[in-house]
Amino acid sequence: MFGPADETACRALWVELTERHRLIYESPSIGGSDPAADFDPLLADSRLAGIWLAEVDGEVVGMAGLLLDGSEAEVEPIVVTEEHRSRGVGARLLEELRREALARGVTHLTIRPVARNVDAIRAFHRAGFNILGHIDMFMDLRENQPTWKEGVEIHGFPFDF
Repeated sequence: MFGPADETACRALWVELTERHRLIYESPSIGGSDPAADFDPLLADSRLAGIWLAEVDGEVVGMAGLLLDGSEAEVEPIVVTEEHRSRGVGARLLEELRREALARGVTHLTIRPVARNVDAIRAFHRAGFNILGHIDMFMDLRENQPTWKEGVEIHGFPFDF
């Protein structure tokens, strides 16, 4: 479990997650000029039941938070350092949060990866997140829109992501 001594390592993980989003969306502005500061709202969120850590040789290499809302919960965030991905670290974190959610009487556990993070979507599906509950749809109103990728279809409708 997360404690004050883990804050620096967890902020670094948060920054790594932000960097991943910047890379897959080809947008260096994601997370602003100080992405580590975006970790503060998570810590202040009244729904935060805790942050679980994954360690290898005493080093924090992953974290996953559990946000509770009545009988529902959300995994937010979940991040594993790049060098420890695809080694089961994230799966173990998800399993720990699943057990915690069950112990707390949660009936639905949600996770919301960004649409372009295909590796994460694949991993979450393998971990049992195979039901779609909500879909966030948006319209880009900027004049100089980035190039969106094509290739997702839901109920016969094409979407960019």
